[in-house]
Amino acid sequence: MPPFEPALWLLLAALLPLCLGALLALRLKRANGWSARLLRAFAAAVLLLLALLLGGTGLALFGYARLLQDAEVASLSVQQLAQQHYAVQLDTPDGQRQRFELHGDHWQLDARVLRWKLPALLAGAPSLYRLERLSSRYVDVAQEREAARSVHELGAQAFPDLWTLRRQFPQYLDFVDADFGSGAYLPLVDQARYSVSLGPRGGLVARPADAETQALLNAQGW
Repeated sequence: MPPFEPALWLLLAALLPLCLGALLALRLKRANGWSARLLRAFAAAVLLLLALLLGGTGLALFGYARLLQDAEVASLSVQQLAQQHYAVQLDTPDGQRQRFELHGDHWQLDARVLRWKLPALLAGAPSLYRLERLSSRYVDVAQEREAARSVHELGAQAFPDLWTLRRQFPQYLDFVDADFGSGAYLPLVDQARYSVSLGPRGGLVARPADAETQALLNAQGW
């Protein structure tokens, strides 16, 4: 089942005040007297502003999914192509499957996490997350500085999300309790399969997905 999309509900909720506000604005000339017109204009402006607020928040949360309990957010399968060169298949709960090539010894998955303050917390607003990027790293420090690395962006969008806006304008988005990134990594091993989960507090945890992968890691001293 695809993850819950908060952005979709907010965008749908914005349609009602948008339609009502537009309807009032179109009927301004039909009102009898200036006082009635001013009242309708004020009501239309409030409704359109509400629609803009809901729609803007929906766009800012595009790509985020809610987090109610510890849940798997991704699974990875690794295939070695050459020395320190791997193909990684990334599957997510919404049914997306992506293939990336990584150079290095470890893979790393990063996510953006949003939590809330009052009154959103009292309203039961759950933590939200969005996978941010898949990258690689080397064990050897010299290679980490000089060798080819791989970084792949996940869930990119053309407009700023709430995580970015919170970091740029913290004084206006004080209701966001935490805006931080979380990352997890494990070795790139041929034929290994991994499961990545995210807890309600926002921490990513990577684990072997099967006994065969655990045995491969044990053989490497993990």
